[in-house]
Amino acid sequence: MKEREKFSSRLGFILISAGCAIGLGNVWRFPYVVGQYGGALFVLIYLFFLIALGAPIMTMEFAVGRASQKSAALAFHSLVPKRKFWGAIGKFQMAGNYMLMMFYTTVGGWMIAYFFKMIKGDFNGITPAQVGDIFNNSLQDPFMQVFWMIVVVVLGFGICSLGLQNGVEKITKIMMSSLLIIILILVIRAVTLPGGRDGLAFYLIPNLAAIKQYGLLEIIFAAMGQAFFTLSLGIGAIAIFGSYIGKERRLFGETISVCTLDTLVALLSGLIIFPACFAFGVNPESGPGLVFITLPSIFNEMWLGQVWGCLFFVFMSFAALSTIIAVFENIISFGMDLFNWSRKKAVVVNFIIILILSLPCALGFNILSDITPFGIGTTIQDLEDFLVTYNFLPLGSLAYLLFCTCRYGWGFDGFLQEANTGTGIKFPKWTKNYLKFILPCVIIFIFIQGYYTFFIK
Repeated sequence: MKEREKFSSRLGFILISAGCAIGLGNVWRFPYVVGQYGGALFVLIYLFFLIALGAPIMTMEFAVGRASQKSAALAFHSLVPKRKFWGAIGKFQMAGNYMLMMFYTTVGGWMIAYFFKMIKGDFNGITPAQVGDIFNNSLQDPFMQVFWMIVVVVLGFGICSLGLQNGVEKITKIMMSSLLIIILILVIRAVTLPGGRDGLAFYLIPNLAAIKQYGLLEIIFAAMGQAFFTLSLGIGAIAIFGSYIGKERRLFGETISVCTLDTLVALLSGLIIFPACFAFGVNPESGPGLVFITLPSIFNEMWLGQVWGCLFFVFMSFAALSTIIAVFENIISFGMDLFNWSRKKAVVVNFIIILILSLPCALGFNILSDITPFGIGTTIQDLEDFLVTYNFLPLGSLAYLLFCTCRYGWGFDGFLQEANTGTGIKFPKWTKNYLKFILPCVIIFIFIQGYYTFFIK
């Protein structure tokens, strides 16, 4: 049997796992939610839930991956081969990876396209309304949407085809290191803008008035949801990297490192966005409008704005590509594990599959814009995003949790032994009842709350 590939270094493992977790939500959602729900007050509640919710499930993903030495396709089955139900859960998680890439490749394409628009100076000397027109016109151009999506798919699979150490690890190390350097440069520029101090105050000083406005319960729910979704848990995209590491380190400490990096990038994004928005009197909204309309308009007003804009979209491209490469690596491993394919064959087959699956999203803003799954103004991307965010992630996370605590799965003792093999921070044994009885209820609540927010509120 062919020996499984391994990371060449612990740093590579941590940076790649963090790269998978660090996505576009860190930039276009986290700062907005922080500002809306009371600044530093929200951050403190968020950090609590990151440790209470996200960290245990991430540790479980790593443990399942390392113990099984398999991807999500076979990990559950290899640990408890007698219970076929868990094999079906593995297939469900496989589907989640493909579904995520059906729209994430298109959004990643937007980042790279905007980097080139910045270099060409397309935003120089135009009004915010004209910046908005550029974004809307690009969405309505099917050729451009498909072209940049293909660029992202070629880049992602091209890097994965070079192998785990020479491709995925080496390139992601460079991207993540560059991402951290670029974000620090952008933070320094933003906080030194005239008027930027007001944005810092809005972001960092606890705003107790938010409790009066929204109620403490809503703030807690928002923090809980953000902490849960920020780490890309539940589809085995994290578990695969557990299968590529040795037994030298305990897994809870590695989880803390990954969570710290993910949170650092999210917090630093706010240190770019709020000072910049306040300096130029712009409301920091959430979502694509912030990244593709608001921020280019602000860069347009800055001294050397074209330079800052280029740096920002390199940062955003790296944030998107690090996630895409991580999930592509997981998808490639499905073929290698299930059918014993070579890496090269798994890359070629999945390259074709992902290209085809990504077309509906890329064409959903133009040729297929008549398809409105949730009513007028919605797109195919909204449906795909809904399926991943509100279904695959929470239900997949619940599956990991039950698998690692239930006697019909791997069980808590099996999980704990794997998680605590090696040196480093121990996973606490006293959490068993919390993980077995309380956390599943919390995830079910998040799942129901997601549907309520999406369809009713």
